[in-house]
Amino acid sequence: MRAGGLILAALAASSCANLPRVTRAPGQPPVLLVHGIDDSHRAFASMQEQLSRAGFQNVEALDFSPNDGSCGIPALASQVDAAVERLRERTGAPKVDVVAFSMGTLATRFYLMRLGGKARVRTFVSLSGPHHGTWMGYLRWNHGAEQMRPNSPLLTDLAKDEGDWGEVKVVSLWTPLDLMIVPPSSSALKGAVHQTFPVLAHPLMLSDARVLTAVEQALAGHFVPTPPSRAPDW
Repeated sequence: MRAGGLILAALAASSCANLPRVTRAPGQPPVLLVHGIDDSHRAFASMQEQLSRAGFQNVEALDFSPNDGSCGIPALASQVDAAVERLRERTGAPKVDVVAFSMGTLATRFYLMRLGGKARVRTFVSLSGPHHGTWMGYLRWNHGAEQMRPNSPLLTDLAKDEGDWGEVKVVSLWTPLDLMIVPPSSSALKGAVHQTFPVLAHPLMLSDARVLTAVEQALAGHFVPTPPSRAPDW
């Protein structure tokens, strides 16, 4: 190769090195992790490590701003929407998978059902979400907490088409010992595959080995609840 060709090749390699590396297993969408109230992306450290070991290449966690729920669930859902679009643009994937925890599950659900997210999400994994409200919402006086109370206008509206997920595969994982989601069965969703785990505390749902394995299996399309169980009727 001539000297000029070598120089051009070196320049091309240098410019490519500055671009974010994007790798994706065939058929495996990128994954967006959505945290709960007062949390940040750091809450997903154990999950990101597990998914990385399992070979998932494009796993990102957003940071809500503000993270205390004061702006309300629809505003947080808009942040989920923006994060999904950034991830799709970066990876070139037509759809993403979303794993959401606690308040983040409601923001994701609102995104799916009210902001067109069903067309851009393949799998939604809900971890201990207050889908039918939590009495703990009465311990905080801001917009998001009010919306997470049982029978709030927002939850009543979302209940109208609960279970109408389109092509989105929905998995709901929760603990019957939850003291933040009260009652814990509020985490069950119509039309979802669901499984309970005897996890002792709400935040431990993000580090319990059994739950992490179930999330990995759900994203890989291999999750089968054991033993099979039926979600409560709401």
